[in-house]
Amino acid sequence: MTARGMLKLAGIMSASIALLHVAVIFFGGPAYRYFGAGEEMARLAEAGSPVPALITAGITVVFALWATYAFSGAGVIGRLPLLRVGLVTIGAIYTARGLLLGPQAAWFFSALREAVPPRQLAFSGASLAIGLVYLVGTSRAWAQLRPSRGNEPSGSALRRPGAGAS
Repeated sequence: MTARGMLKLAGIMSASIALLHVAVIFFGGPAYRYFGAGEEMARLAEAGSPVPALITAGITVVFALWATYAFSGAGVIGRLPLLRVGLVTIGAIYTARGLLLGPQAAWFFSALREAVPPRQLAFSGASLAIGLVYLVGTSRAWAQLRPSRGNEPSGSALRRPGAGAS
């Protein structure tokens, strides 16, 4: 798969996670429980508190922003600021979350099996896969993700030699 294709896929995956969070808001308590948000969040949602929805909406915005960065890296939309830094950071966050798969699998296949529902293994595996798609796609597209000369801020220390003010 090309770098552009990988970053498009990363964007689609992050956008899908954002939409999943919107669904959690609408399904309420049972969805908060299923996806591991905790009993307190589930009870608050069932009691009609706006807190779970507001927190989940904030998380949704983060995943949507991450999708936007991936689509920017793929060239689907215009270039966003700090694109390379953003894509590496996003990939690192997903990958770090995904690395929980190791300890979770160890617990799952030991006497602590009840502590780790199988879906948590799937969530960690998905996070690891998405993180790797971000990181590999970004790595392959690294040179193309460099800001163009026309995008340098005025007065930048990166100004080309001989291009000083007259």
